[in-house]
Amino acid sequence: MPDVAADPERGGPLEWVGMEGIITPLRIDAGRGSTLQVMARVDAFVNLVRTDRRGIHMSRLYRLIDERLGAETLGTTALQRLLQEFLDSQHELADRARLRLQFDQPVRRRALRSQHEGWRVYPMAIEATLCHDGLDMSLETQVTYSSTCPASAALSRQVITEHFARRFPSPTPVPRDTALAWLNSEQGVAATPHAQRSVANIWAQLARCAAFDAIHLVDRIETALGTPVQSIVKREDEQAFALANGRNLMFCEDAARRIQRVLDTEGGIADYRVRVEHQESLHPHNAVAYARKGIDSEDAPWDRTGP
Repeated sequence: MPDVAADPERGGPLEWVGMEGIITPLRIDAGRGSTLQVMARVDAFVNLVRTDRRGIHMSRLYRLIDERLGAETLGTTALQRLLQEFLDSQHELADRARLRLQFDQPVRRRALRSQHEGWRVYPMAIEATLCHDGLDMSLETQVTYSSTCPASAALSRQVITEHFARRFPSPTPVPRDTALAWLNSEQGVAATPHAQRSVANIWAQLARCAAFDAIHLVDRIETALGTPVQSIVKREDEQAFALANGRNLMFCEDAARRIQRVLDTEGGIADYRVRVEHQESLHPHNAVAYARKGIDSEDAPWDRTGP
């Protein structure tokens, strides 16, 4: 059969040629020693270095994606092998290959106090590029959490204190049961601090030869923030969540710095950028903070809405 892609066609080399938005099954680590198959959106490219050839063999890239990604658990070694197969399939038409995978990472999460469990899902994007000097990989993810405003908490405490002083103006000590009854009434909660659902977008470039563990990274970030959103919630879990918010008051600046400290201590991360957005309940606009490691990160890809 004729192959017009192999016809001579004078022109310059092309940086990238390939396909975007390929839908395919992907086998990923689900934590606790298990794996899951999820549907992923894949972009696959090679460069075109031959100036005497019209195009690449795209169907070969598609076939390799279809055969490999659903059969083996996603990891650094598997991605490097697949990208090398991209190059081998093109018969010296290319010397660089690139792959971007976008998928939702499900993780089974236990409730804060009850014995129940539920699923949380984290959007992920992994990009890998193979060239003559090795494999470059980056990871993008998004963590959703609750943030309670420290200033609003301080103002609320002041109001509660003033209401208590007005309710019990006498210098005589208030009986313990009377004070507890007042604090446990609606009058005892005269003001509440404002809190909001908040989002952290993280882009991290992995060090050469470093293995990636998306769940480990998300776990560390959620632990540092202290108030990740929950799946199943009973009353005791909701109370524990309120307690966690009270113990983790934070501005967007605080959240960005907490994540920054985590990424600075991750040995497998060469560079990173962080964007946190507190979706204010007080204002119609949001509070936003950025953080970065500072190594060539002005040129790093960044998407305001996350992966």
